[in-house]
Amino acid sequence: MVDITENLAEVRARMAAAATAAARSPEDVALVAVSKVQPAEAVEQALAAGQRVFGENRVQEAKAKFPALRAVHPDLRLHLIGPLQTNKVKEALALFDVIETLDRPKLARALAKEAEKSGHSPDCFIQVNTGEEPQKAGIMPRDADAFIADCRDQGLNVKGLMCIPPVDEAAALHFAFLREIARRNSTPDAPLALSMGMSGDYETAIRFGADLVRVGTGVFGPRPVKPAA
Repeated sequence: MVDITENLAEVRARMAAAATAAARSPEDVALVAVSKVQPAEAVEQALAAGQRVFGENRVQEAKAKFPALRAVHPDLRLHLIGPLQTNKVKEALALFDVIETLDRPKLARALAKEAEKSGHSPDCFIQVNTGEEPQKAGIMPRDADAFIADCRDQGLNVKGLMCIPPVDEAAALHFAFLREIARRNSTPDAPLALSMGMSGDYETAIRFGADLVRVGTGVFGPRPVKPAA
């Protein structure tokens, strides 16, 4: 049995140690517990242990799982950390507090249009494909500055940048790269936060300035195995 309470305590302790070692305040780094494919019971255990920020990959899975949980825990915050199709934008805005995967002009236009229509504009993180991997979502680094400006011009609440480094490259290089893109596109009135680092490298990400880390297996253990058909 996975002890989610114990896992959360360990992750939080490691986050705090990494922040302290980087001369940062542990309170400045938030944990997004990645609950994709996890049952609602697992999320309830994390909630009981004080966790309030969760990340989901799919709109439909979140729609089935989180409204009931949010009814009991109104301070729960939900981040979309998986790709968002434009035909799911309306549902996504109704469910999620933060969209971390804004990655193309068409999606930006759809989000801006729906936000104006609904009167609800979630915080957005722009996903940057720092490794320029053709199979991976994210705006290309060479287009990032113009895309950030365009999203802001459309009235979107651009709060930060997100990346997922290539599995076969040093994550630190990509974290430093994302940090530099954020620095040159930040202003005193509109600083850009960094969502980077997962179960295997979140301590490194904190060292390079992560404001949010996305941890799944480190909190919930291995993903449940779907039964064979």
